[in-house]
Amino acid sequence: MLQPKNLGAQAITGVSLHCHTQHSKELLDFVPYYAAKIPVVSYFWERECRRYLEREGKRLPSFSTGYWSPPLTGNEVFQSEKEQMNRAGLDAIVSITDHDCITANLEINEHIPNNQAPISMEWTVPFECAFLHVGVHNLPPARAFEMTGQLLDYSSNPANPNNEKLHEIFAMLNELPKVLIVLNHPVWDIEMIGDKLHLALLKDFIAEHGKWIHAFEVNGFRSWSENKVVIEMAETLGFPLVTGGDRHCCQTNTVINLTNSKTFAEFAEEIRVDKYSEIVLMPEYKEPLHARQIASIAQILKNYPEFPVGRQRWFDRVHIAAEDDFGLRPLSAHWKGGDPQWLRWAMWTVGVLSHKNMRPVFRLAMKREDLVPKQSATFKQTPPIGSEPLAIDG
Repeated sequence: MLQPKNLGAQAITGVSLHCHTQHSKELLDFVPYYAAKIPVVSYFWERECRRYLEREGKRLPSFSTGYWSPPLTGNEVFQSEKEQMNRAGLDAIVSITDHDCITANLEINEHIPNNQAPISMEWTVPFECAFLHVGVHNLPPARAFEMTGQLLDYSSNPANPNNEKLHEIFAMLNELPKVLIVLNHPVWDIEMIGDKLHLALLKDFIAEHGKWIHAFEVNGFRSWSENKVVIEMAETLGFPLVTGGDRHCCQTNTVINLTNSKTFAEFAEEIRVDKYSEIVLMPEYKEPLHARQIASIAQILKNYPEFPVGRQRWFDRVHIAAEDDFGLRPLSAHWKGGDPQWLRWAMWTVGVLSHKNMRPVFRLAMKREDLVPKQSATFKQTPPIGSEPLAIDG
């Protein structure tokens, strides 16, 4: 791993936001999209789709109903983030944000103080015909279960988004001065509804609920060109920026915040009240995004014999529903004899592509607009005195 310079000369604390653990249920609807794009893998994927249709008389089960979970525990994620920042000369605050789940945070708080490891999550917020991801950081421990239940009750009814109810929830969160509300990867068409429709919905969401959002996210697993759009949008509308590494596997976050705050509550006040943010892009962020994505896929598909039974093999950590009465089950329940041969070849291809010797190939393929300028490695954001977030006209 590349070693950052001594950041302790600039601040006392590094804040790592937006991390995922084994408790995060990640949608599988991206599988057909990426399987069709990765060289060699696309060949095996298309061949298997044809064979399955010929053999079963139907298409492969829908991936929209399944999920996979990242390999690492909350404690392992927290420790690796802490070690990265300690090596850079910083104390560490790490906010785990599993999808709609706070289990990992509660486990970490059994031995790590809450002010260094806040109770947080990435909340799926239905809005109009789609959804957005909102980072809700630092829920009060005494009310964490209650408030999480309220948020998830709203998420569980995506067919009937209710702006009035959503206003109430955001207002409740906003009344807590130690809570930080972040609009995660706002420009990313995560719903895969098309960039034009996604941006129209984003505009509507900010116009309707922007006054409750404390910051926009610079995301460590999105391209520099996309993050530049987010930065420009935040500056235009008067929103602070924070980082979010969005790690799902073994690689540490490639973007962090610097602060002289000693607790997450102090950091939240710095963003919410002072609207001051200092961001660092770690050296790994400059590596080609596609190479880092494939490296993560390789880690997702890796077997870990040291893990507890039921999580050692990658197909124990992937759940999918077949057309039977059993509902969601691990792939291992469907593949009694292990994973099929065609998939092993595909996995071998991913392993080759993820090797460090392939990085120069990915660098050659990088778009010019995704090259990170040297002057952008660190930047500070200090809005003008008295500035307030601007509303977007509907």
